[in-house]
Amino acid sequence: MKLVRRNRMQETVELNITAFMNLMVILVPFLLITAVFSRMTVLDLNLPALDAAANENTEEKFRLQLVIRQDSFLFQDGRTGIPLKSVTRSAENPNWKEFDEFIKRVKMKFPDSQDIALLLAKDVTYNTMIEVMDHVRSYDDVVAATLETYELFPNISIGNAPEISEQATTVEAGAGELEGEAQ
Repeated sequence: MKLVRRNRMQETVELNITAFMNLMVILVPFLLITAVFSRMTVLDLNLPALDAAANENTEEKFRLQLVIRQDSFLFQDGRTGIPLKSVTRSAENPNWKEFDEFIKRVKMKFPDSQDIALLLAKDVTYNTMIEVMDHVRSYDDVVAATLETYELFPNISIGNAPEISEQATTVEAGAGELEGEAQ
């Protein structure tokens, strides 16, 4: 019986990991090459109440507000609440062309203005909010065969839209005011 123990102790088997190492040499670079690297974009947003308190100290003449509803975009002066323009929209026709033309006109009239407040109705989708934010931040234009990006209103505040009954003034009166200032 003692002889059996000696035979077991004398037999040492080496572990052959060559095949495993070959697999790792191939697998690790393959996984690194095929990995998807995600890019996350962070956008700073401001609360309207905090912005209003901060802007009381400044003598800014104009602050743009955009009321976003399921069926329309309403641009208005944030200081006075006077409506400037209403753009009708639907799911099939969001009417981005008219939206972009008006916001570019406002930026040309007030080039120093950087702030916009987005007031969203409860039934507005998240996708709509993101699309509006993309349209109000900047726009692309082709100049001399190159694509240039121009800044519009990069400082975005988000809040809740007022009820429809609170908007008693007409849009045409406000639009005339913006046109009158442009002349």
